[in-house]
Amino acid sequence: MNSGSSRSNNNSNYTADSFINTLIDRVFNNQQISFKEASTLFSTADISALAEGANTITRKFNGEVVDIESLINAKSGRCPEDCSFCAQSSFYNTGISKYPLLSTEKLMEHARKAKKEGSTSFCLVCAYRSPPEKDFEQICESIIKIKNSVDIDVNVSLGFMTLERAKKLKSLGVKRYNHNLETAKSYFSEICTTHDYQDRVNTAKIVKKAGLELCCGGIIGMGETPEQRLELAFSLADLDPDEVPINILISREGTPLMHKNPLTNEDIIKTIAVWRFIMPKTILKIAGGREVYFRDNGKFALQAGANGIISGGYLTTGGTKHNKDIEMIKEIGLEV
Repeated sequence: MNSGSSRSNNNSNYTADSFINTLIDRVFNNQQISFKEASTLFSTADISALAEGANTITRKFNGEVVDIESLINAKSGRCPEDCSFCAQSSFYNTGISKYPLLSTEKLMEHARKAKKEGSTSFCLVCAYRSPPEKDFEQICESIIKIKNSVDIDVNVSLGFMTLERAKKLKSLGVKRYNHNLETAKSYFSEICTTHDYQDRVNTAKIVKKAGLELCCGGIIGMGETPEQRLELAFSLADLDPDEVPINILISREGTPLMHKNPLTNEDIIKTIAVWRFIMPKTILKIAGGREVYFRDNGKFALQAGANGIISGGYLTTGGTKHNKDIEMIKEIGLEV
């Protein structure tokens, strides 16, 4: 009986490995895998084989370098949107520190610090639906001064964009604009009611039209099904983003999602790995939740499809210090 059971498992593993290898070959030939194939990948019990396959794809298309980015919460709280996950929404009492747009001097100080600590990019994030004109002009002035004094890529996340504003940011040397889809279209109304999914898609398309690189991802673990997680991935792939941040929900006191059960590490790794099969050439960046969910701080995730991290902290939560992240990346034989 034991022998027969062993043969059965071996046959099952062989079948899983064969399927994964077939899809790797397809990806190497620049062919998109199907939703059904992605779903089959996600259901595999052999996480090691799945992770190894995703890592093979990452190394093929993205090399050995890990993209390290620092964020600054340049304007905190009082956002007029009701996104259920967000501690900065004016709809919820979450006890965060709220403040208006930081001064140019303060932003330059943070940019210099990010560069000194090893980040390759610096992202100014503001809790707006869309910035008022006065704030937008101040942000533009800050970008000019940072670009003139700090050798670091500048990215921004300012909410909804017009084409005129996006072109202005491009002319100032902004590299990448972040605007996440957050979740699957079929689940979006469960997460936000003050704007709809198409509003987010429209801004993503405006960003691309203006010639900016697009950073567009989402949050997993908000109650969506595995199929909806794949739905989100394929919607992102259709936008052809340069970077896809994968955030893992950190339930915040005072938000509607405060009692959501956390994902398992298995689910998170599977998501990262399968998203790599769907989007082989993009930067897959482990973002919010990395330090909370991964005891190894993301080592395995960086060998399972991811090739980017947010370092030093997030918008309303702390993070790992840059030197620790750099040590971790070098320990697994990757480059910064």
